[in-house]
Parts: sequence; C-alpha cells; structure tokens
Amino acid sequence: MKTITVNVSEPVYRDYQNYARQTQRTASDLIAEALKLFHAAQKKQPTSLRNRRPASVGGPIAVITSQDDLLGEMLHDTRG
Repeated sequence: MKTITVNVSEPVYRDYQNYARQTQRTASDLIAEALKLFHAAQKKQPTSLRNRRPASVGGPIAVITSQDDLLGEMLHDTRG
C-alpha cells in the first residue's frame, strides 16, 4: 500500500467526510475505492472500430446518380 497526498477543495473533502460518516467508513477508504474503480475502468480493453457493430440509420433519402454533386450537397445542404 502506498500513501499519497491529494489536494482537494474544502467543500469536496467535507462532502467526502460526511458521506464517510454516514457509511461508517473513512474518507481515505472512499478515495482509495474511487481510485480502484478508475484504474479498473482504464484497464478495460479499448474499443476498436473493427469490433463495433454497424448501426442502421435507415434507407437513402434519394437515389444517387452519376450526375449528382455529392461534395456540394455535403458542403451546402439545402434540405434544411
């Protein structure tokens, strides 16, 4: 176990002390638990686009032809 020093505002620390008293724990225990939860969340496997499922956004609004200016439509959307 490693002892550390953390600077927090007085109101935040007071809230921790009050909650700690209500749950019969110490503020130090609550802060240590918060750090453990943060560490566990950071260790989770990062999400990759390769393992994400596609989302359906519905069908096309209109049929696209070879004459359509897709870039122009994206830059100057007039569907408003």
